[in-house]
Amino acid sequence: MNLDQMLAAVTPEVYENLKYAVETGKWQNGQKLTEKQREDSLQLVMAYQSKVAKSDEHFTVGPNGEMVMKSKRELKKDFLSDMDIARFDQDDI
Repeated sequence: MNLDQMLAAVTPEVYENLKYAVETGKWQNGQKLTEKQREDSLQLVMAYQSKVAKSDEHFTVGPNGEMVMKSKRELKKDFLSDMDIARFDQDDI
C-alpha cells in the first residue's frame, strides 16, 4: 500500500485518534504506544496534515510540506474574539 492509498483510507476520526496518540503517547484506551507505533503514527499524522487537511494552524504541517509557524501577532489575532461583549479600562471598574 502506498502513501496515497493509506491517506485515502484515513477518516477524520482515525486522524484525530492518531493525533491524540502521538501527542499523549497513549491510545484512547490508555494503552501506551510502542516506539514503532509512535514513529509510524507521527509520520501518518504529518502526511495527513500536509496532503489532506491542508491546515494553516500553528505547528501543523502545511500543504507545502513545511511546518506552519505563526508570529506572536498572528497568534494573538487568531485568539482574540471579534465578538467582545464589553471592554473596560482599569479606571472604569
